[in-house]
Amino acid sequence: MTDFPVDTYLEGLVDMHCHSGPSPMPREFDHAEGARDGWDRLRMRALVAKCHHHNTQMDVLSQKSLLADIPTEVIGAVALNTTVGGLNLAQVQLCLGLGGKVVYLPTVSSGRHIDCHAENLGFPTPTVTLTAERIEVVRDGEVVPELLPIFDEIAAHDAVLNGGHLHPEDIAVCFAAARERGVTKFVVSHPDFVLGAEPSQCAQFVENGAMIEHELHMYDPGAKMRWPLEQLLEWIRALGPENTLIGSDLGQAGFPRPVDAFRRVGQGLMDLGLSGEDLRLIVHDNPRRLLGLTDTSDDAAAGSAQSAHSMA
Repeated sequence: MTDFPVDTYLEGLVDMHCHSGPSPMPREFDHAEGARDGWDRLRMRALVAKCHHHNTQMDVLSQKSLLADIPTEVIGAVALNTTVGGLNLAQVQLCLGLGGKVVYLPTVSSGRHIDCHAENLGFPTPTVTLTAERIEVVRDGEVVPELLPIFDEIAAHDAVLNGGHLHPEDIAVCFAAARERGVTKFVVSHPDFVLGAEPSQCAQFVENGAMIEHELHMYDPGAKMRWPLEQLLEWIRALGPENTLIGSDLGQAGFPRPVDAFRRVGQGLMDLGLSGEDLRLIVHDNPRRLLGLTDTSDDAAAGSAQSAHSMA
């Protein structure tokens, strides 16, 4: 039994959306520090390092010596924004070819995000001056041709395509085109923040094979947004825990560590009635299957402890 009962179900989790550094935005910790903290406190299996401005698989390789003795796997990603050249096939090839597993459609360079930034939704301010031009992904109801070879590359690597910060309608068009090119793994992040996606739209995404990812950044009582946990539970119940992921979306300077947020939100969801088994499905089983992660000896030990706890 741990000091935090919810740890029984969180141990070995995967953080699908971590904003560790380096980054042009102020960060609380770098990838190695985040991985070390996750491993030491929750035997975190992996974290996906997301940056809006560069290919994080290069960070993973450059921090290789720092990560060498940390069992938590750091997985690189690339977001197709202005600072990587937009819809840049070469950046996708570089990221996935060197071991990255997630490609984000435009985030800070999407029209939807730029409009929301003007609405002052609280996005961090970069420490350097950066240009964020609108990147068009859909034209006259079809994806722009630059995306097609990118989808081919994602399919060839069996990688994950994330809808970024696009309008839900544009995500649907992009996912349909990517599916035709052989992509099979899709994620929609924080549907109720920036995207403005309705549960009915997300149900359609799920029906077409996508996972819906929610972020602790918005629901953790220790963070700044503090949305009601009841809202998150409603989403989980509406779309099913088998179709749900959770990422921390943390790493910003002055914000909580992901482990603390997972504990607070996880325990809060269980207090509201979510079963421990469903929580484990969301943070453990679903992301491992999506990212093609194998179990480790520590997972087997954690599984035994969970079984013993369940029978107690």
